[in-house]
Amino acid sequence: MLLLAAAFIVAFVLLLYMVSPLISPKSLKLPGAHVVVTGGSSGIGKCIAIECYKQGAFITLIARDENKLLQTKKEIEKYSVNDKQVVLCISVDVSKDYEQVENVLKQAQEKLGPVDMLVNCAGTSVTGKFEDIEVNSFERLMAVNYLGSVYPSRAVIATMKERRMGRIVFVSSQAGQLGLFGYTAYSPTKFALRGLAEALQMEVKPYNVYVTVAYPPDTDTPGFAEESKTK
Repeated sequence: MLLLAAAFIVAFVLLLYMVSPLISPKSLKLPGAHVVVTGGSSGIGKCIAIECYKQGAFITLIARDENKLLQTKKEIEKYSVNDKQVVLCISVDVSKDYEQVENVLKQAQEKLGPVDMLVNCAGTSVTGKFEDIEVNSFERLMAVNYLGSVYPSRAVIATMKERRMGRIVFVSSQAGQLGLFGYTAYSPTKFALRGLAEALQMEVKPYNVYVTVAYPPDTDTPGFAEESKTK
């Protein structure tokens, strides 16, 4: 009887695990939501910010280049659906100083409210044969592509758990699913995001916080154009 009961419990738990993706998470309503996009001044990040803004979200754009941020802000504001929407720009390197990242996100939340969705798009790439790539490039890519997603996520996760709602998106790459010739510095940083996302999802799911990983292929962006110069 004990074995039968144990088997029933295990089967029930497995059934719940299989069914849970079908019943959760509930879709996030973007009208009035606060969406933070890192790497938001160009490329995929910029496009995501525009699409969210079109649906009524409040946007915080984070990137290093202040001039690009201001240009992107003007472009995004053309798509407003009401006069209450705001695009906030913050110039900061999300890969260098966690305390600085934490402080600017705290300021953003004071102005636009708690972060409902964080989209980690900040990233860069270097291509070349393993022995030809400068050692500091491996360090820089790990800092930007991995820690540049860890720091913003770490800064907002506590509030999301307290509110029992939130979404975190990591933009990886198809090179984060399969190692590619010439991408020995880049691929591991994108693989790392998958490990982070899977582990983090286990921790935050009970708090109704959900993690998404995107694996885009080659995309027509300024970053891809720069990457192609060294292929």
